[in-house]
Amino acid sequence: MRIASLVPSATETLFALGLGDDVVAVTHECDYPPEAQELPHLTRTVIPEGLAAGDIDRAVRERTERGEPIYELDSWLLREVAPDLIVTQALCEVCAVSSEDVRAIAEELHPVPQVLSLDPTTLGEVLAGARDLAAAAGVPEEGASLVERSAARIDRVSEAVQGAKRPRTAALEWLDPAFVGGHWVPQMIELAGGDDPLGFAGERSRTATWDELEAARPEVVVVMPCGYDAERSAEEARDHADRLTALGARTVVAVDAAAYFSRPGPRLVEGLELLAHVLHPDRVEPPEGGDQALIAIDPATAAAATSATSPAEAQNGSRRRGPSS
Repeated sequence: MRIASLVPSATETLFALGLGDDVVAVTHECDYPPEAQELPHLTRTVIPEGLAAGDIDRAVRERTERGEPIYELDSWLLREVAPDLIVTQALCEVCAVSSEDVRAIAEELHPVPQVLSLDPTTLGEVLAGARDLAAAAGVPEEGASLVERSAARIDRVSEAVQGAKRPRTAALEWLDPAFVGGHWVPQMIELAGGDDPLGFAGERSRTATWDELEAARPEVVVVMPCGYDAERSAEEARDHADRLTALGARTVVAVDAAAYFSRPGPRLVEGLELLAHVLHPDRVEPPEGGDQALIAIDPATAAAATSATSPAEAQNGSRRRGPSS
């Protein structure tokens, strides 16, 4: 089967199902596993690279308000790779190309490929989506096996933190403006042994004022800007050190959001293990490679360093990459 993936999480799932050789094209953001980066790219972003977080947010809002896409699809390449199955999503309008556009183009192909939209809002739906994808690709047994292994790891985490004190935990998916984690993230916090006073499982992430965040009195703050790796997340946290200090949390960490929290794929299970380790290090070990996905932040020290930076140094340090998801 020839499969075109228009969602990074779907690409990860396809490779986890042993279908890597069947994937003929992916998005420009499909960076895991590494071999996925060698495949033809069907999309590109129209948001300029190098923008600060606030500028990215404004650019995205302006385009969506005008009804303009954030990503462009190479319809000619899609025709050329002639997929039997196209995997897309309609959950987030700023995370991938329009599913409506994909379906319209698919109808023009001969033969018309199957189009599968994966739109999970909870961890359970993420696993169900992996099962559905496996069935659509003709490997239902591999899907059942992946779900079984993932569910077992989730259960082990839940059992390990049972009876432990639940620290109030705030997950921040963006810092300028502040976004509270939504969809599967509040559920991950609960399963990891935390208490999320701000997010709601299955609901979209939402903006929040810093006053609201402070009033929630979080003990732990997890900085997970959507699509960013640990180093970029840590950079964002240090840039907002004053704001984070005001929250009064005893622990602030920056994590690899792109790998373990933003994308609804198999690695959310590793994100759960990483989060449980942050909240209960005496009960849960981090996943393999988790030390590279987690950076502890001292907001007070970062704030002092920022205030001591010269204007020229601050300007040079403010350069940013483009968005990733």
